[in-house]
Amino acid sequence: SAILSSYLLGERLNLLGKLGCMLSLVGSTVMVIHAPEDEEVTTLDEMTSKLKEPGFLAYAAILLALCFLLIIYLAPRYGQSNILVYLTICSVIGAFSVSSVKGLGIAIKGFFAGRPVLQHPLTWILVITLVASVTTQINYLNKSLDIFNTSLVFPIYYVLFTTIVITTSIILFKEWVAMTVIDIIGTVCGFLTIILGVFLLHAFKDMDVSLGNLPQVLQNEQQVPVTRDDKNILIEVDNSSIAPEDKPKVFML
Repeated sequence: SAILSSYLLGERLNLLGKLGCMLSLVGSTVMVIHAPEDEEVTTLDEMTSKLKEPGFLAYAAILLALCFLLIIYLAPRYGQSNILVYLTICSVIGAFSVSSVKGLGIAIKGFFAGRPVLQHPLTWILVITLVASVTTQINYLNKSLDIFNTSLVFPIYYVLFTTIVITTSIILFKEWVAMTVIDIIGTVCGFLTIILGVFLLHAFKDMDVSLGNLPQVLQNEQQVPVTRDDKNILIEVDNSSIAPEDKPKVFML
């Protein structure tokens, strides 16, 4: 998306943005590689028991509280100026949409297997959750695209969404129990790499830095004049040995 937006929409990423995009992809790849396998859930009853776990209920409550805080308080105040507000809403809601898709996939398999999935209340709960979450995601993603650069929106959204989805999967299916120390370290390193990539994408988005003008930018940084305070000027003038004795000295205060 970032590449296509530069060709089709005339938007571009600077050199630091491209590095941030690359780091985001590398970090997400590392997280996916070290993420444990999904626990096999084959029936809606098993999915219901997973959703009723206290750990997932607490996690879902935290996500909902964060989402309401973003929508009600932060979005009206900072959504127009900070790209992370709208994209965080989309990513947090994505945890519910992905979980709903997972459950509906089980329901569809059960339907073709002849099970009474349409009579199961979880099926309709998942449908309502999926429709509400996808609608909210599309709404705030379009708001973000209307305001901010497309080449920034999609990489950051991809990173946040991937992180939330992997975290949700680990908590919902308790995959962290089977994770080895190497996988835990790899997941943390991948997450830190993602944070660095998002920082480069967001913090330096307004700088005009490319491979072509990089030497000039570095040279300009080195040639920045040093501003001296009045104390140093007074000392230099007072200790000057080249000024004639018969010529009055002028002190600038």
